[in-house]
Amino acid sequence: MSSVFPVSALGREGAGGLSATDPRLRIVTAAIFAVICVSLTSLIALLLALAGAVALAAGFNLPAGPTARRMAAMDGFILFLLISLPFTVPGAPLFTLWGLTASLEGLTLAMQIALKSNAVILSVMALVGTVSPVTLGSALHALHVPGALVHLLLFTTRYIGVLQDEYARLRLAMRARAFRPANTLHTYRSFGYLVGMMLIRALDRSDRIMEAMKCRGFDGRLHVMARFRLAYADWIFVGVIGLGLLALIGVEWWLRAA
Repeated sequence: MSSVFPVSALGREGAGGLSATDPRLRIVTAAIFAVICVSLTSLIALLLALAGAVALAAGFNLPAGPTARRMAAMDGFILFLLISLPFTVPGAPLFTLWGLTASLEGLTLAMQIALKSNAVILSVMALVGTVSPVTLGSALHALHVPGALVHLLLFTTRYIGVLQDEYARLRLAMRARAFRPANTLHTYRSFGYLVGMMLIRALDRSDRIMEAMKCRGFDGRLHVMARFRLAYADWIFVGVIGLGLLALIGVEWWLRAA
């Protein structure tokens, strides 16, 4: 007996529309779009790329509210970088604030980074984020991604919730013992014990899981019960996305030559 991941209606998830697109195409499209988007320098081309990512999000029925919150959380990580770039990149002076001079080149670079990051993240959320972990792992396996990486993805998504439950139980036990976080050495030591206990329990659970898998005939290989097949709608998706990517490249080339 081998390791078998059940895949019901593999690769055809969702209620319709673009959600039924072959997940292999979605992964490859996300990778190509990211590479092209990162290579763009024109603000107009980048705005078009962002518009294309928004169209993909709409096509794959991403909920507006949660998507906006996730994008805002991502932007929060690079907000300081975007604010500091106009004042740290040398170039033509644009304006002065508190004795610091902002350059046009720095502002342009900050806008490029913001547009690229938002376009790439939004497209990945639409194309790959809407695929279930099991289907994603099977699609990566079909694309000949190393099996160790696919196993790592599948088991991480499977047991991350288990580790969260373990963490919640430990925190509840700490609160039951009247633990209240504060800026003290006792608090730091307690959280250190918490992290150490999480690592010990995760290691112990991984050993038990591996033994259980070996008892069921696990041989280290990934086997799936279904095969992906390209449908007519998939070829239409490839054609539309291909034309869109060529248009982005054409706009970038034309603006550079102008």
